[in-house]
Amino acid sequence: MPGTVLLLAASPVGKGRLVDAASVLPVLAAVAPPVLSGTETANVVELADPLEPQAVLTRLRAAATAPGPLSVFITGQLQLDRRQHLPHLALARTTPATVRYTGFPWAWIREELRLRPPGTTTLLLDLHADAETWQWLRTHPLDSGRTHAVHGRIAPPPPRREVAAPTYMKAVATVLRSGHRPQAEQLHQLAVARLGADAYADVFLSTPTHTTGPTPTPTPTPTPTPDIDPHIAIASAVQAGRHSVADALAAEHEQAAVRVHGRGAEQALHWTEVRADLAMLAGDPVRSCRAWLAVAGARLAAGESVDTPAVEAAVDRAHHQWGQIHDPAPARELGLALAELRGRVPGRRAGALDHVRKQLLQLQP
Repeated sequence: MPGTVLLLAASPVGKGRLVDAASVLPVLAAVAPPVLSGTETANVVELADPLEPQAVLTRLRAAATAPGPLSVFITGQLQLDRRQHLPHLALARTTPATVRYTGFPWAWIREELRLRPPGTTTLLLDLHADAETWQWLRTHPLDSGRTHAVHGRIAPPPPRREVAAPTYMKAVATVLRSGHRPQAEQLHQLAVARLGADAYADVFLSTPTHTTGPTPTPTPTPTPTPDIDPHIAIASAVQAGRHSVADALAAEHEQAAVRVHGRGAEQALHWTEVRADLAMLAGDPVRSCRAWLAVAGARLAAGESVDTPAVEAAVDRAHHQWGQIHDPAPARELGLALAELRGRVPGRRAGALDHVRKQLLQLQP
């Protein structure tokens, strides 16, 4: 039975673009359709920077109802609508004010794929999030459904005035251009291995298909005021360029959590992580790296194992931010601390400790 492949690359036109999503399509298009789908024959549907949500829905619905295996490759950026704070895939005409009407609701992806037979659908995602969505994702999973495999990455926003490249999806395409289609989880691991240190801040998704167990689903709710949810007030301050205000708000909640729960409690560490991300968004990699190192150290001191995802993520993000430091003095100081931590938490990508050691040698006065 032939397979179906949907290639969707979307990002806004103009200054709201975080990632050059469509640049991956020529690389994916160079892969033979049977390799893209993992079947003997396949039909490929390509959507490059679509304008209308309904056009995307029509193509997705047609792909979802096709018999046989379905592979969906999605590259783009996530944004929240201002009314319900639900994630959308930004399309060509999407702006922060029009997400609700011009973006493609992520929930539509889950709903259109919901009735497909378990084990017949694979999603490969390469997504960037704006500052508000990056904070929202801390407490809300990106629900893509329970009956199909999801692999990929979500990256934080790039530095201001920069447009990121879809490096994860390009790595996937490079692997597939060998002519061999490995299992989805192995394909994901091979792609991640190609990304190197630049991807240490990313969140990686690797969820094999499953048919039982609850998957939290974001539900429409009235927009809370900044006093019912502080993350919204913080994200608003970041979007307005008021980074010191955002950090001060997060610091207040961090201190309150420490007083009530203790320094190493999850409630306090959450706000330390928020401040680490805020420092990154403010272009202060020294402060961000230091905060992520503190989070990792606190989690280890609290008894979490070195392969706990939260510990690995903290060290990975510290590593990424360390790589953005240009001042040799703090780079040496934090690099020594990172090397010690990398000795205990090597992470899932080979060569991380060696990378730190080599960079430290270059930093010697």
